[in-house]
Amino acid sequence: MMQQYIGSRVVLSPRVLIGNNVSIYGLTKIGTRSYIDDSVTIGYPTRDKIVKLMERLEDIGVAKEGIELHLMLDKVSSGSSIGDNCIIRRGTVIYEGVSIGNGCETGHNVLIRENVNIGNRCKIGSYTILDGYVTIGNDTVIQSAVYIPPKVLIGSRVFIAPRVVFTNDRYPPSRRIVETVVEDDVIIGANSTIIAGIKIGKGSVIAAGSVVTRSVEPYAVVAGVPAKPVMKRDEYDKKKMEYEVLVGVFPWR
Repeated sequence: MMQQYIGSRVVLSPRVLIGNNVSIYGLTKIGTRSYIDDSVTIGYPTRDKIVKLMERLEDIGVAKEGIELHLMLDKVSSGSSIGDNCIIRRGTVIYEGVSIGNGCETGHNVLIRENVNIGNRCKIGSYTILDGYVTIGNDTVIQSAVYIPPKVLIGSRVFIAPRVVFTNDRYPPSRRIVETVVEDDVIIGANSTIIAGIKIGKGSVIAAGSVVTRSVEPYAVVAGVPAKPVMKRDEYDKKKMEYEVLVGVFPWR
C-alpha cells in the first residue's frame, strides 16, 4: 500500500512521480518531471523549530492520542524548492530552506540540511552530507560520502571525489566558524581534507589524499600532507589526455 504525507501547502508541478513512505512538508515546490523515490523527506524543519515544538507540547501537556506528527512538522516548515527534471533517490532527507536547481540528482541516503543552495545539473553522491548554509554552483559533481559543513562556497563545474572532508573551524570546537571557497573548475581528489578558511583557486587540482592547509593558486596542482604545488593545470591536462588514450585497450572499458 502506498503511504505518503504531502502537506496541504505543497505545490507539485505536472508529471511529478512520488514513491512510497515519502514526507513533504511546508511550502515546498517540486518542478515538473521530477522523480521522488521511496522513503524521501523534503522540507524537514530545523532543529530550533523541533525544540520549540517540543516546548509547546510540554506547556500544554499534550502527550495523548490524536496528535499527528506529520501535521505538526508540516505546520512549522517553510518548505524547500526542487527544480524540474530532478531525481531524488531513496533515503534522501532535505531540510527546509533548501533550493535545488533543474536537472539535479541525489544518490541514496543523502542529507541536505537547511539553507543550502544548489545550482542546475548538479549531482550529489550517496551518503554525502551538506550540513547547512552551503552554496554550490552549476554542473558540479560531488561524489559519495563527502562532508561539507556550513560556510563552504563551491563554484560551478567542480568535481569532488569520494570521502573528501571540508572543515569550517580552525580550532575546534570553537565559537567561530570561517568561510571556505572553492572556485570554478576545481578538481578535488578522493580522501582529501580541506582546512577551514582557505580559497581553492579557479581550475586548480587537489591530488587524492592531500591535506590542504593554505589557499591554492588558480590552475595549480597540489599534493601531499600538507599539500604543496607539484605542477600546473596545463601539465595535468596533458598527462590526463595521454592517460585517456589507453581507453578501449581493456575489454572492460
